[in-house]
Amino acid sequence: MNHFTKKDLFFSVVTGLLTGTIAWRVFHFLGKEEFFGISLISLIVIIPVLWIIGVNLGYFIGRRINFFNQFGRFAAVGFTNFAVDSGVLYVLIALTQTSSGIYYGIFKVVSFLCAVTLSYVWNRNWVFGARKNPDMAKEFLRFLSVNIGAIIVNLSIAYIVVNYVKPQFGIDENAWAGIGAIAGSACALLLSFVGFKMSVFPPQTDVNEVKNDPNPVSNLSS
Repeated sequence: MNHFTKKDLFFSVVTGLLTGTIAWRVFHFLGKEEFFGISLISLIVIIPVLWIIGVNLGYFIGRRINFFNQFGRFAAVGFTNFAVDSGVLYVLIALTQTSSGIYYGIFKVVSFLCAVTLSYVWNRNWVFGARKNPDMAKEFLRFLSVNIGAIIVNLSIAYIVVNYVKPQFGIDENAWAGIGAIAGSACALLLSFVGFKMSVFPPQTDVNEVKNDPNPVSNLSS
């Protein structure tokens, strides 16, 4: 499949609406209502549109580099997971009026697990289209392992860029810290995509296609 489908539209709208709503409410909690004079409630409309564009862009790149055929969907899910992580975290902070100490650590574990669980569901059912009846417990553990590995890479790359690479192009130290975070996130995104695609949700031969093939022996031996 290398074209935008009704399923893509459905998931793009659902995850986009969820991301836009969470982003709007988080900014509201932080006291930010507008951006350059535009109300942030508009994110509820803007983000689903961006997700639709991003998924189509992924298909466009996939026509030239097939490996990245799923990348647009994967990126949309990744940003949605970040929104869920942040949203759950800020809900817990708002409910408890606590944003530091051991409770913050507990909140972050809860928000991370919520985001990872939804990420597994979306990646399995939308992005990679995994087989129907695997050992889902082992599959989820592999999924979790890739996520943990991506977090380690994210933190390591960000730490190296910020602490061992001097700020370039006249960028001050505060802005350079953001560059480090972006570099870490980009590397982690690519690592998790490759890990999910190759070890968690590897491509499967469609059994129905094999059964319907006029020459099944040659199909299986090829």
